[in-house]
Amino acid sequence: MNRITRAVARGEKTDAAQLLGRAGMACYALVHLILAYLAVRVAFGSGEQTDQKGALREVGSTMFGQVLLWVLASGLAAFGLWQFLMAATGYTWTSGGKRTRKRWGAAGRGIVVLALGGTAFRLAAGEGGGGSSDQTQQEFTAKLLQLPAGPALVVAAAVAVLGVAVAAGVKGGKQSFLEDLDPAGLPGKTRRWVGWLGTTGYLAKAVVFAVTAFLLGYAGFRADAKQAGGLDASLKTLAAQPFGTVLLTVVALGLAAFGGYCLAAAWAHRR
Repeated sequence: MNRITRAVARGEKTDAAQLLGRAGMACYALVHLILAYLAVRVAFGSGEQTDQKGALREVGSTMFGQVLLWVLASGLAAFGLWQFLMAATGYTWTSGGKRTRKRWGAAGRGIVVLALGGTAFRLAAGEGGGGSSDQTQQEFTAKLLQLPAGPALVVAAAVAVLGVAVAAGVKGGKQSFLEDLDPAGLPGKTRRWVGWLGTTGYLAKAVVFAVTAFLLGYAGFRADAKQAGGLDASLKTLAAQPFGTVLLTVVALGLAAFGGYCLAAAWAHRR
């Protein structure tokens, strides 16, 4: 087992793995930038699908976009695999519980990104890419509700999502994400901007996760899967609130800021 671990660690540190993983992180950044653009359009009355699949569909809407969609799909797959390598042997610049939390976070991120990459591949191949985030969330909720103590399980899932929201907010507020960047990889004048982008981005994601948790918890209390929703429903819920246009525009700017942070992280992430 130790031999396998050492082999994985060496693989994660290789120039090829680093290059592919960082290129994939840049693709992940592009998805967030397009998602921010779609959210702004929704804020001003568009009926766009404002989730990751909607962003990928926007990319593939032109002839050149179809080529770019294949590139994005490959990049997201590379980024997801890199996250699994990081989950196995990465974050050696930390220790103890912090390293464990970061590795678990990388594993979860790897699962999400690989699923997103799979959607991109299906869209590029003309297969539709599956349902929206809302449909996926509702199907998941419906399956939980069918189990014994189903509503309680849905509420528990909502609490877990709320925990992710709190973690993202704390990470943004404390700027702990900067620990994963190599200061030497960023020109001195850009470090403050990278910190600002990361903080704004993580706080925006915290808001979106919190709304998702609210919708999921409400579905659990009502025992109605149709009340649940993913990213698309969360952003449109924000748009429906008083001053929703302003609120969703702010969140969209936060998502764009997260995309900008991911670009910087792709360049300066620690090895």
